[in-house]
Amino acid sequence: MLKTESGRDRTARGYAACALAGCLWSTGFYFGKVALAEMAVGHMVLYRFLFACLGLSPVLLRRGFRAARGLSSGEWRALLLASFLGVPVAFLLQFWGLKLTNVSHACLMVGTMPVILALGATIFSHERLDRYGWMALGGSTVGVGLIVFGGTGGANLHAHTANAPSLAGDLLIVLSMFVSMGWILINQRLMKRHSPLVITAYGLLAGTAMLAVWVSIPWIPGFAGVPPVRGISLAAWLALAASGVLCTAVTTLLWNWGIHHVPASRAGVFLNIEPALGSALGVKLMGDRLGPLTWAGGALIITAAVLLTSRGGVRAEGVLE
Repeated sequence: MLKTESGRDRTARGYAACALAGCLWSTGFYFGKVALAEMAVGHMVLYRFLFACLGLSPVLLRRGFRAARGLSSGEWRALLLASFLGVPVAFLLQFWGLKLTNVSHACLMVGTMPVILALGATIFSHERLDRYGWMALGGSTVGVGLIVFGGTGGANLHAHTANAPSLAGDLLIVLSMFVSMGWILINQRLMKRHSPLVITAYGLLAGTAMLAVWVSIPWIPGFAGVPPVRGISLAAWLALAASGVLCTAVTTLLWNWGIHHVPASRAGVFLNIEPALGSALGVKLMGDRLGPLTWAGGALIITAAVLLTSRGGVRAEGVLE
């Protein structure tokens, strides 16, 4: 009897950890928007990951360095490729998109991730989508179309104001989800043989180093130069710290701990907290306006993701928002 209760307690804590991770992820675009008001995209993303590395450093110092010796040279190459895709490429695309759109639209676009991941697993890992999977893929695609072409009750889809959505911004975020798919699938293979903590932490460190080089080289307008230190408000610093420590480091640890105590297929449902809660935060805190087609598109995306993940079609290990 005691063993059964102990198992139930661990399962309950696992679900709670995944749910909390989903809630924290949902605040990432809000904090990013606050920081982007005072700095370039590349600088904002770099500071986010520097804070994330700082948040993970105690765990690395305690467990990570000795465990990393077990990685072969081929596995290191795979890890570095995944880190390049997942940090500098995916996050620069994602937050450049956020700069061009609003928080609510950005969060709803992220809701396509479970369906994109299922499609990637079908193509690259030879998994099969059943009829529900194809229905989810179709519904999510229609949802994206409704959001990016539906407008917000007369707002200019190509406007670059702080709270206006744009077609370019929305599509950049969807593109970043496809790039993130490669990151997740590579990490998923590595985590079958190595600790998720080691793969996640070293991938984060390597990706941050690549990002620092990328941002410092003057080859993309707006990304070049030394990140600013002076002239940044306390609110922006707090937003950067929260996005790095809470929305990246803490969520990663919570998620990886949670999916070791509950089935990953069921835990994947909690990924859908981000588009739902995140878009609500955009409306409440940023004054975003969503038209009827946007609401309908968002509902389609979230419904498709819930349908797919609740049926166990996606393994969500290694997700990092």
